[in-house]
Amino acid sequence: MHRRKQTFWSYFVLAAGLFTSAGCAVNRQTKFQTAFLPPPRHGEPALRVELADLPVVQPNIYLKDLPASLIGTPQLPPRKTHGDALVQRAESHFERGKRYYQAQDVANARREFDTAVDLMLEASDQNPADRQEYERRMDEMVDAIHRYDLAGLGASAAVDEGKFEKAPLEDILQMTFPVDPRLKDRVKEQIAATESQLPLSTNDAVLGFINYLSNRGHRTMVAGIERSGRYRPMIQRILTEEGIPQELIHLAQAESGFIPRAVSRKAAVGMWQFVKFRGNEYGLAQTPYTDDRLDPEKATRSAARHLHDLYNEFGDWYLAIAAYNCGPGVVEKAVERTGYADFWELRARGVLPLETTNYVPIILAMTIMEKNAAEYGLENLQMDAPLEYDTVSVAAPTSLQLVADLTEMAPTELAQINPAMLHGIAPAHYDLHVPKGTGSQLAAILEHIPAEHRDSWRAHRVGGSETLADIARRFGTTPAAITAASRLSASQPVEGDVLVIPVSQRSRAIAPSATHTARAAQSTHRSATRTRASATRPKTTGTARPAHKNPAMVAQR
Repeated sequence: MHRRKQTFWSYFVLAAGLFTSAGCAVNRQTKFQTAFLPPPRHGEPALRVELADLPVVQPNIYLKDLPASLIGTPQLPPRKTHGDALVQRAESHFERGKRYYQAQDVANARREFDTAVDLMLEASDQNPADRQEYERRMDEMVDAIHRYDLAGLGASAAVDEGKFEKAPLEDILQMTFPVDPRLKDRVKEQIAATESQLPLSTNDAVLGFINYLSNRGHRTMVAGIERSGRYRPMIQRILTEEGIPQELIHLAQAESGFIPRAVSRKAAVGMWQFVKFRGNEYGLAQTPYTDDRLDPEKATRSAARHLHDLYNEFGDWYLAIAAYNCGPGVVEKAVERTGYADFWELRARGVLPLETTNYVPIILAMTIMEKNAAEYGLENLQMDAPLEYDTVSVAAPTSLQLVADLTEMAPTELAQINPAMLHGIAPAHYDLHVPKGTGSQLAAILEHIPAEHRDSWRAHRVGGSETLADIARRFGTTPAAITAASRLSASQPVEGDVLVIPVSQRSRAIAPSATHTARAAQSTHRSATRTRASATRPKTTGTARPAHKNPAMVAQR
């Protein structure tokens, strides 16, 4: 119906336009006005009708009380945008996700729900016709997905999927950008007034990246700086300890945008983009369950030591940065072929890979811009809060879901502070990060759970009116099994008690804790809202409430 109306008014507007355009030619207008009059007799002047001679039409008294919507100018419906089309696609995926959920197809339900939210976030950048309606539908979709219970879709699945992200700036390292002539003198003045441990210089390559990051790439630059707040104190501490210029924090921004699980086309992964052999060389081990290259703190330590070694070899920070990107062997051969141990000379002679020739300039561009933040719209940014956590060495393979139960932290948030875990199981002797203030208590409680069951059993804090039967039904086990595992002395637990739940691997993935469900809903809703305003960045900080003051399995209030 709307389409038919729109077609009618399109013809109406077209006709009106034709009449209007006809008024631009006086001869055609005169011919049109006299065409319906009888032709003049021979020798008589033509009869002309002036608008002033036409009778005045009185208003229709019967129309004066009609609603304005019937007698006013009809309003055309808002024109559909690409954003509206994305919203429709998102809703289709959401509906499919619901059908998969009802059919207990966990993997496909999660995939459809994730696609739906991704499309809604993309639609935000495409200017939906009705922004307020879009926001309402977005909020409803996010809330509905959590009513279907993301934890129920498999809280540990988010960890098991091992999702990686593309490094934000990977593609632009293959490109060159125009230079804004107005930047040249200004940047020279900024460098002259800037204190830096890393030598700063400028040329057209540096100016081109400053121009890009000030305009088209500004949003990416801002998102990286804000995200860096999670890791900046840790990175600055390690760079100082290893004797590395603080400005080289921008290597992590260029490499990954401070995304711990970033991956490149060349199979380099992590915040500092180590390939496997180089990571092994600097102590970053890989196992079927973990990859140390994804651990921000371990990878930062290794990157700092690698940069220190490269500087000792080349005696120049620009060559060290270039070697970090393409490998020291490539830089060594370039120096041998040309006889020049100067990055800019090697760049001019075209003996370095294209990506490397842009790598040093983009590091310099980021450094200059952040040190002159007010000049580039980078001041007063809302930095992410630094991540704070305790570290617990687990003695036996331990389920991340069990740790989430005991710390009352959503499994997805726990996975975010443990990005090096490839699956939902921490192997024996692994250094697991847990919410700040919960480490000692968690270690004590784990000692009371049989080592052979820490990879599958669950824990649950008893709610207000919950009975053993209720809890057993939720986790697919029996009251007797819970009583035995938790060493219950009373017939019914008391609100606030922490129970150990002996469950199978299968039921572990589909039996959410009520606390986790609420926390996951709040966390993802905050994350989606913030992503709509700027770059997607889930919040991972904050201290969860300790599981219980008593390390015994059942603790009374």
